[in-house]
Amino acid sequence: MPKETAVYTHGHHESVLRSHRWRTAANSAAYLLPELRPGQDVLDVGCGPGTITAGLAALVAPGRVTAVDAAGGVLDRAREAATTAGVTNVRFALADVHDLDFPDDSFDVVHAHQVLQHVGDPVRALSEMRRVCRPGGVVAARDADYGAFAWFPHVPALDEWLELYRGVARANGGEPDAGRRLLSWARRAGFTEVTATAATWCFARPDELAWWSGLWADRTLASSYAEVAVRDGHTSRERLAAIADAWREWGAAADAWFMTPHGEILCRV
Repeated sequence: MPKETAVYTHGHHESVLRSHRWRTAANSAAYLLPELRPGQDVLDVGCGPGTITAGLAALVAPGRVTAVDAAGGVLDRAREAATTAGVTNVRFALADVHDLDFPDDSFDVVHAHQVLQHVGDPVRALSEMRRVCRPGGVVAARDADYGAFAWFPHVPALDEWLELYRGVARANGGEPDAGRRLLSWARRAGFTEVTATAATWCFARPDELAWWSGLWADRTLASSYAEVAVRDGHTSRERLAAIADAWREWGAAADAWFMTPHGEILCRV
């Protein structure tokens, strides 16, 4: 496939959006928040259902947030999120991060959360984000690093899940271990002043464990990831069912714990 082409591994099944709607500016973009000021123009790339977008919009009002995604259907969810949050300074558009339809120097802040792991050419994507950011502005990106995920107790089928997911994501043209690569990609995209950090999500309370294990069990059975995994010969429906059962088994353990690490970059333009 062309370098800039990749398949979004997760798709937009309800189990995926269940996870995405949990995300907020506070729990998913804390590293960026000190950079935000009222009156700034922000581009939110790959906005998904818009819950992070709404938080960014509240912080930069009366500035404007332009929220873009490659999937038109999910933009309707983002519009609903903005309405629910009561923010009116957001506009929405379809866009490909490899070829952003905006003039040079259009935004003070360009942000992407969990996007670069899914694109075919993350360096080109970052170069485009840099192009549309004004001098003195900031390009910010945060991505998970699946290879560094950690959990307890050990359930063998979850090892199989991780190996399977990483294989499917790479076959789709993405890079599931993106977090550790962000700094390198930013350097290759031409940024010279980059602050690289890391942060985690940690799930350990009973309600968190039920939510996290349940959504991954459902993703394993019904999302686009599951369809592609079987269609392209990575696994079978029977193995997916066993992995989904393993997620539920793990989530029911009294001492269960899961850590999702993320790489983060703040790039000065």
